[in-house]
Formats: sequence, structure tokens, C-alpha cells
Amino acid sequence: MRCSEILLAIVSRFERIEVTKKGKIHEVVKWPDPVLQKPGEKVTVFDAKLKTLVEEMFESMYAAQGIGLAAPQIAISQRITVIDVSFKKIPEEKIVLINPEIIEREGKQVEEEGCLSLPEIREKVSRAAKVKVRAQDVTGKWVEVEGEELLARAMQHEIDHLDGVLFIDRLSRLKRDLVIRKMKKMIKNGEW
Repeated sequence: MRCSEILLAIVSRFERIEVTKKGKIHEVVKWPDPVLQKPGEKVTVFDAKLKTLVEEMFESMYAAQGIGLAAPQIAISQRITVIDVSFKKIPEEKIVLINPEIIEREGKQVEEEGCLSLPEIREKVSRAAKVKVRAQDVTGKWVEVEGEELLARAMQHEIDHLDGVLFIDRLSRLKRDLVIRKMKKMIKNGEW
């Protein structure tokens, strides 16, 4: 790899942040970035910087047309995720999960999933139909959040990111290998 290619990779990873009236829009990192496969670190400081990061995560998620975003997807290896399955239609349904853990699972659903870090890739994934999650909010207060169907799926998907797991890791080995081959081809062709 030439020096210019290395410099371009560094610039695209760490400096491509758009600033809006509401704050920074962080670029979503794509597979095979190693940060996506690393478990996030526990959040221990609940301050103004964290609140700003959470606001920026919502704005970044909306800019990328997503309904969920985990901090590792913006190259921040911490256990923070934001979810809005209404996509701005019902502001009171915005969810922030810090240091989350799934404490109850019920039922089963198999639906197609996509991911902002895996553009163009959509596959059917089996998840619990209903979950209860215990997490902290931006002030550090412990809360419990229950979700069914799409919200349950989104919470499980985003918590997987915090554990260094992508939805393709939940596919059969054969299907996962086919998807990885497709992504490598897209990267080779400059389509990624």
C-alpha cells in the first residue's frame, strides 16, 4: 500500500465528520473495519460530553437513514446505542441504551435485516420476538425497556454491535461465506 493510500484511509476514517446546526454527523464505518468486531467498553462517565455524543449519534443515524446506531459503527468502541424505529415521527419513542444487557427473551421472529455498516446487504435473521433490556440512560440511571417485533429486533441488532457481533455472524456458515464473498467483490470493484 502506498503512503497516499494509507493517508486517504486515515483521513476517511477519522476526519470525515460533517458539522450541522445540531452538531457533528459522524461517518458510519463499514465492514471489515476491526472496530465492528471488537466488544465495546463499558461507559463509566455520564457527563455533558456523553449527552453530546448521544445527540450526535441520533443525527448521524438519521443522516444515514437508519433506525438504530451503535457507537462502534462510528468508530467509538463504547457500549452506547440509540434507536428510533419511528424515524423522527414520534420523538418520545427515541431510545438511548448505555451498557445494555438483554435480561429476558421470548418467542421467535425471522425477518430480513440490513445494517448501516453493511450497505446493500440484507438477509433473514432469527431473533427473539420480544425482549426486555436493562440499561443506563444518559444520566447513568438504570432503566428497563421492553420491545416487540421491530423494536425487539433493533435492540438485539444494536446490542450485538456492542458485543462485536454483526448480523451476518448470525447466518449459517455457508450463507455468511457467500455474503462475505459478495462484499469483498464489491470492495474490489470500488462499490463499497
